[in-house]
Amino acid sequence: MTKYIVISGGVVSGIGKGIIASSTGLLLKTTGLKVTAIKIDPYMNIDAGTMRPTEHGEVFVLNDGGEVDLDLGNYERYLDVTLSRDNNITTGKIYREVIERERRGEYLGKTVQIVPHITSAIQDWIERVSKIPVDNSGEEPDICIIELGGTVGDIESAPFVEAMRQFQFRVGYDNFALIHVSLVPDMHGEQKTKPTQTTVHALRGLGLLPDLIACRLLAPRPLENSTKEKISMFCHVSSTQVLGVHDVSSVYHVPLLLQSQGIIDYLRKRLNLSALNIPEEMIQKGLSIEARWKAMTRAQERCFDEVKIVLVGKYTDFKDSYMSVIKALEHSAFRVQHKLVIQWVESSNLEPPAQGSDPAKYHDTWRALVGASGILVPGGFGQRGTEGMILAIKWAREQKVPFLGICLGFQMAVLEWARSVLGVQDAQSTEFVPDTPSPFIVFMPEVSRTHMGGTMRLGLRPTVFQGTAQARLPSALANGSATPPTAAEGTADTADTSSSSKFVLQSPATWSKARQLYGNVDRMWERHRHRYEVNPEQVPRLEASGLTFVGKDERGERMQIVELKDHPFFLGLQPHPELCSRPLNPSPPFLGFIAAACGSSVLAEQLEEQARNYRPPHPEGSMDSEETLRERTMEHPVRGGRMSGWGTPVAD
Repeated sequence: MTKYIVISGGVVSGIGKGIIASSTGLLLKTTGLKVTAIKIDPYMNIDAGTMRPTEHGEVFVLNDGGEVDLDLGNYERYLDVTLSRDNNITTGKIYREVIERERRGEYLGKTVQIVPHITSAIQDWIERVSKIPVDNSGEEPDICIIELGGTVGDIESAPFVEAMRQFQFRVGYDNFALIHVSLVPDMHGEQKTKPTQTTVHALRGLGLLPDLIACRLLAPRPLENSTKEKISMFCHVSSTQVLGVHDVSSVYHVPLLLQSQGIIDYLRKRLNLSALNIPEEMIQKGLSIEARWKAMTRAQERCFDEVKIVLVGKYTDFKDSYMSVIKALEHSAFRVQHKLVIQWVESSNLEPPAQGSDPAKYHDTWRALVGASGILVPGGFGQRGTEGMILAIKWAREQKVPFLGICLGFQMAVLEWARSVLGVQDAQSTEFVPDTPSPFIVFMPEVSRTHMGGTMRLGLRPTVFQGTAQARLPSALANGSATPPTAAEGTADTADTSSSSKFVLQSPATWSKARQLYGNVDRMWERHRHRYEVNPEQVPRLEASGLTFVGKDERGERMQIVELKDHPFFLGLQPHPELCSRPLNPSPPFLGFIAAACGSSVLAEQLEEQARNYRPPHPEGSMDSEETLRERTMEHPVRGGRMSGWGTPVAD
């Protein structure tokens, strides 16, 4: 029987429920247990895909193409698991499911109500998803962490709170525990308990009794014993059930903070975890995770050398818009034992108009850019600030500053090359200028222009490194649907020995840093989220001028990685590698970027290490062909697709 731990919140939202949920799951995993996680978001949206980054933080994309809340990124990073779109429950999803069932007549003519129909649908969803394997073991998880978004008392979350009240009786006392996260404000040196008393009183009035109260303090000062005793007295729990979560040097110390207060010992008794049969192999794996995590946090405290990265973006006012990018940079900095310093640059402040409207900000922004050890241009949508991105990329390319471009940053690198090297001054993206005479970035023909939610190229996709055996195979063979030729037969690309030798000498596979970072494999898999791509009609012209697309899709028609050979580190990727970064297994492009920013010797060391030891974070069964993966995702092709197979035109 799966055990369930619900994480609720009170007083205010955004106080760290996601980190506490992830940290609790990580600690349980160190005991050898298999852990999954579910996030409940009470908003009416079906998913987070149509929200602005400044509205709700970044949109996190999963392997199956699900566009979900950023907290699922925390779960994947801490627990090293691969979740699905169903691990994010929203009010919109639940209501849609119930209404569709009502339309099919599944309620036998009954009046459909919040209770029991909505609450039962929530419980059924949780039970179903909690049993889905999320790691390479392929086995049902032992523990399911459920984070209830928002705060107790919100009208939006009321059906979910009621569902949890019912759920505790459905699964039984030994299989359900509740951790309530509350704010303990510090007023003039005094830790105030009244907000926590009030929210726990409201929670108990709704039929839920907290097993643990996690007191969030927005300061480095720990929870005082007198405060803990007062909360214990007025909230009907023992003092051992009150945990203090104060600000620490980094969020990676939170699991250790909770562990020091006995959270696992309590949960082991409360949920009767000793009754679970944990294989010795899993116990040893858990101990290894714990040792590596502690070593990582200790090393982080001893980092004195700094690496300064300038992030040139469009949504820099709200840092959560780039949550996964920040985490991927942190993970990579841990690996090379440097202290990460991020300087945030609003891309529009680099543009000439800013010099007239705000000269001080313009010059300060450029001063930050030219002093960077590395320049990162992340993803985004829309034209605002893109000219500033192009100027930043031009500086990085010409001044030999390590550069990493993600999604929009990749596309802007192509535009910068077209303008600066090819001399096409009006090179543009049709996203910004639909009728441009020089379209170097174009709308993907199989993507819907009318429906916004879930209609991009979404989810895990393979990239084939050019010059490798996989890249030279016919597409059917690359997909595994044909028999490879014998050595005597050869292929069209390798039949002539002299031609083959020339191909190998010129092949990107022999010098690509991207390929080395991915372990010198023929293909790699990363998650995508985009509607636009490099214009395939312009690719021969771009490559002839020296811009090398070292990674393409299986058919060689879609450009996915661009790299410059004669540059310390200049890499652009159409996918989002930050989404699969892990604290103990950093994203390869980000690791290479940070290493290059630290110096050529550090980069050489990491290239060698990655070539020997890199292992992808994806479950083995998920790394499949483009066509197979596309069938599992939420992409919706439309009539007029360019590519047969996965861009096949369909009827209206």
